[in-house]
Amino acid sequence: MSGHSKWANIKHKKGKMDAIKGKVTTKISREITIAVKNGGSDPAGNMRLKLALQKARENNIPKENIQRAIQKGAGALDGSSYEEILYEGYGPGGVAIMLDIMTDNRNRTAADIRHLFSKHGGNLGESGCVSWMFAQKGIIRVEKSAADEESLMLLVLDAGAEDFSAEDEEAFEIITAPDQFEAVHNALEASKITVASSEITMVPQTTIALAGDDAAKLIKLVDALEEHDDVQEVYGNFDVPDDMLE
Repeated sequence: MSGHSKWANIKHKKGKMDAIKGKVTTKISREITIAVKNGGSDPAGNMRLKLALQKARENNIPKENIQRAIQKGAGALDGSSYEEILYEGYGPGGVAIMLDIMTDNRNRTAADIRHLFSKHGGNLGESGCVSWMFAQKGIIRVEKSAADEESLMLLVLDAGAEDFSAEDEEAFEIITAPDQFEAVHNALEASKITVASSEITMVPQTTIALAGDDAAKLIKLVDALEEHDDVQEVYGNFDVPDDMLE
């Protein structure tokens, strides 16, 4: 899972998204709105909303923005009608890339994303062309200072986690199936163990190692995709050297 983990961990440590703070606020607010629209405004019964609110807190999004997003999702305020789309394609070196999209204009977004792929040495593919290479998983990170390794491992495995890793220098990584994510998350909360970050994401089943020009082109492509207003998440099965990611 190095393709996902390396990219996610670098962003987590360096606060990469702060450079595009306005976009972060917009994207998380949009996620809150969609989560409320699909699952209601009570985070206790809506894990997607709970995760979106957690992400909002991690990024210091103002309470008034969060409340406005919740009201839009509940229909109390007028707002754009967004649809969720999964785009799939290939990057430099044949790397598989998937994008979670939220858009109010499908044609505009498709043209933009196709252009970005082409500009950076990739190509937008057909539906299903790479999604079979990924599996949906829950990933929870707990800072090593927050818990004892052995106790934490026993706790999360008992709660239904699939895997536990201490390879990262700063945090333990817990992997769950999507339907066990909430149970593991709740077990950590019940034990008063602080969660550094958590998400349900797409994890590559195998990775492609890149270096040199291909790696540099791939990073530029991923950066460009992440900065697009309609792209909520970027997933890839790449494995590039740490110093290039940083």
